[in-house]
Amino acid sequence: MSDLILFWHRRDLRIADNIGLAKARQLSNKVVGLFCLDPCILKGDDIAPVRVTYMMGCLQALQEQYRKAGSQLLVIQGNPVQAIPQLVTALNPKAVFWNWDVEPYAQKRDRILLEVLQNQGIQVLEQNWDQLLHSPDEIFTGNNKPYTVYSPFWKNWSSKSKANPVDKLNNITGLTATEQEIAVENGVIKLPNAKDLGFVWDGELILAPGETPAREQLEEFAAGVINEYQEQRNFPEVEGTSKLSAALKFGVIGIRTVWQATIEALANSRSDETQASIRTYQQELAWREFYQHVMYHFPELAEGAYRDIFKTFPWETNIEHFQAWCEGKTGYPIVDAAMRQLNETGWMHNRCRMIVASFLTKDLILNPQWGEKYFMQKLIDGDLSANNGGWQWSASSGMDPKPLRIFNPTSQAKKFDAEGEYIRQWIPELRSLDTKYLVTGQISPLERHALGYPEPIVDHNQQQKRFKEIYSQQK
Repeated sequence: MSDLILFWHRRDLRIADNIGLAKARQLSNKVVGLFCLDPCILKGDDIAPVRVTYMMGCLQALQEQYRKAGSQLLVIQGNPVQAIPQLVTALNPKAVFWNWDVEPYAQKRDRILLEVLQNQGIQVLEQNWDQLLHSPDEIFTGNNKPYTVYSPFWKNWSSKSKANPVDKLNNITGLTATEQEIAVENGVIKLPNAKDLGFVWDGELILAPGETPAREQLEEFAAGVINEYQEQRNFPEVEGTSKLSAALKFGVIGIRTVWQATIEALANSRSDETQASIRTYQQELAWREFYQHVMYHFPELAEGAYRDIFKTFPWETNIEHFQAWCEGKTGYPIVDAAMRQLNETGWMHNRCRMIVASFLTKDLILNPQWGEKYFMQKLIDGDLSANNGGWQWSASSGMDPKPLRIFNPTSQAKKFDAEGEYIRQWIPELRSLDTKYLVTGQISPLERHALGYPEPIVDHNQQQKRFKEIYSQQK
């Protein structure tokens, strides 16, 4: 057995502030990265080409980081439960490390692989929660149960001290020439690109792949935008958010690094307003962890509603309405602008995610799982926990103390796109309209026809009443 430690990367495509990788380096200076292209994930029907494109770019950047550090990132393809033990048998490392994940598939897969490797006599470092500031087993109620409501979760979570970023991987060695030949004979392949895997995305990415662009984005955000985050984050036409969701999804930046940036911003803050904005962003990071914690403790969330009343809710099945929603042709400008942004860029502003989710579930009365899946088919930052949590919040089917929250698309547009700039950007056929008509959607049928813009597919007020009636009957 050599001094080699294989580190299996999954949601942590970086060599800095990586807990499991840092622990591997403490035990050996011969650390080699490993990534497995898992067909169980890549052949699903909810995979976004833009997300795969971003991920493969991040892997390319990670491979270069390993090369500069003196080692390699090995790439294999296949079911990790079979492919990794095969490579381990051939290379005979002293240990295989990885960071753990909250998702049901990952949990099941990792437990099986853990047992297989331990039976091979391979050391495995357990329970590294690199993607979280606090592990799911660390934040409990006074009754020692997981939280199901965000506010008390935040109070407990925010009261606990947060770990500092860990050291960047450096001064390491990789495989010898002979070991590299053995690795190739046992499944190691050249890193493909997204198109090689059958995923085509020719548009721009909202964030360049890799750790360096993510760090630069964080620095820019923490130096300015975060100070006005509380107000500006709600306006989709404004650059008022961090744009780090994809980077956090794939772990090209560590969550401890992001948290440290917020602490430094607080220290440099000179007003109550900026401090409030920074804390609001911290609360959003806590929302991210809340959704991951509940996915870990309640894996059934991935399959459907949390609240009993919605487990048998009589959702409608109007495919034409769903298709209009997907294409941004509902006749409601703010909804359509948001859906077109998603389709064209692979990203949507969070305020708009809430608007379109409410519209699908409360106006069209369609199953939120349809929208949840469509988002995963399109989003660069598509993440099971966050996406599921957001959709269940909007549908009122999840852990939400206000179960009948309904967004009025017209009111939302008036409040958060008062000048119609966002709508004009994404619905070019409406750019010539006066702002009053653009934002309210009060466009005559004749003018809609002339502009090539559809009539509203439903009446919001009628549908709101209808949803409430159905809800009352279900209760």
